[in-house]
Amino acid sequence: MRCCLARARVTLPDGPSGEAAHFRALESLYRSAPINRLFRSELIIPGAGRSIIDFDVDESQFHAAGAVHGTVYFKMLDDAAFYAANSLVSDRFLLTTAFNLLFTRPIGPGRIRAEGRWISGKRRVYVAEASLIDSDGEEVGRGTGTFMRSQFPLSSLPGYAG
Repeated sequence: MRCCLARARVTLPDGPSGEAAHFRALESLYRSAPINRLFRSELIIPGAGRSIIDFDVDESQFHAAGAVHGTVYFKMLDDAAFYAANSLVSDRFLLTTAFNLLFTRPIGPGRIRAEGRWISGKRRVYVAEASLIDSDGEEVGRGTGTFMRSQFPLSSLPGYAG
């Protein structure tokens, strides 16, 4: 009797799996958000509990005194902290429940990096922080947020390609 296993084919998945697939799906979700059409930015999740968003600012985002408006600080800090936290949650979309912001320096035109880090929480509420770093390596803003699980399964969101 010949074994049928000799003819069996093994097909490996083409893309990442497990944790890496979740990270790539969150990056896809970020790119798909309509708000990000207003911000030239790119999210990378290098590992669990971490995120990096690189973005460009120009005069179109300035307030009347010639520096970046606070909405840009908030958006990028909130996004970086949020994605650091949501990288630890593979089933639900998190929601920001509170966010504290510190403006340390004005931002001029150029490339800025938002670096997010998970701090605590692994069940219902997550705490994460983020820093904005300018092209000279100086911190220009910092924020800390709390995030909780929503009723929205990540798999139900069109941009989440997990």
